[in-house]
Amino acid sequence: MSFSLDPDVFRADAIAPETLALNADIIAKLDAAPDPWSIELSVVRDRRALGLGPFGPVLRCEHAEMISINGPHGEIPLRIIRPASGPIRGVYFHIHGGGWVLGACDQQDPRLERIANNCGLAVVSVEYRLAPEHPYPQGPDDCEAAALWLVKAAPSLFGTSLLTIGGESAGAHLSVVTLLRLRDKYRLTPFMAANLIAGCFDLALTPSAKAFGLTRLILSTRNIEMFVRHFLVHGGSTSDPDISPLRADLTGLPLALFSVGTRDALLDDSLFMASRWTAAGNTAELAVYPGGCHVFQQFDFPLAEESLQRIDQFLIGTTGCMA
Repeated sequence: MSFSLDPDVFRADAIAPETLALNADIIAKLDAAPDPWSIELSVVRDRRALGLGPFGPVLRCEHAEMISINGPHGEIPLRIIRPASGPIRGVYFHIHGGGWVLGACDQQDPRLERIANNCGLAVVSVEYRLAPEHPYPQGPDDCEAAALWLVKAAPSLFGTSLLTIGGESAGAHLSVVTLLRLRDKYRLTPFMAANLIAGCFDLALTPSAKAFGLTRLILSTRNIEMFVRHFLVHGGSTSDPDISPLRADLTGLPLALFSVGTRDALLDDSLFMASRWTAAGNTAELAVYPGGCHVFQQFDFPLAEESLQRIDQFLIGTTGCMA
């Protein structure tokens, strides 16, 4: 295996005071907020777009470009953020999170702009269709189509064929699904590295997801169950590897970095997937952060910076090796 897991990261006394304080603040704010499942999804989406969701203000990159490509279900918008200076060393294909139900390609610009500038990567973020209006398989179909487009377009559009992929939460899930679809349907393995943050890889729910309970620390057991219900509203088995990639044949996949916090309901998803990734003969790095909540990288505090630096190093090292 390419990683070793230090049991001390799971100890309560390993959690830094500022992490404990942030978690308590998140829980208090979400406990005081309406139950998101008691109001219209359109309202929840609008609130997030306005920066009124759990991750706070949405800052948008002024020089981001929007284009559209054709897909199996209609047009697919893509958001492109290029490095502010210097050459483009490669491309980062990003798939946003939000439980296949929420989120948008323009709601994590600061982190994507950081990747563009720190790593010299042009970032392409896909605006895939959201459930329940567009349930499985439409979102994965959009990601597949956008990835295939990028494989062909990257050399002319960005001057490079060096491709990486990644996302957070549902975006990490869709990243793996995309890798598997390209391998199985087209015999393509164009992505050289995968940056997978707090992915949901088993939609039947891993033990940590089932046991997390109702604590409103970004993601709860009920949230996961509701997201899955909306995603699969028109059917689909959670034992299908196209839906739960933890159950897939994982051979022939790229180097991957799995990042997750110990206070994430999806902790086991990353632990299990990193192990299965290496058991399939691939190389995996596993970064586990004491007390980190679900996608804690969205918040401005020391643990997030530690993880973001690790991600920068991973992507820089990968593209450096490919160059």
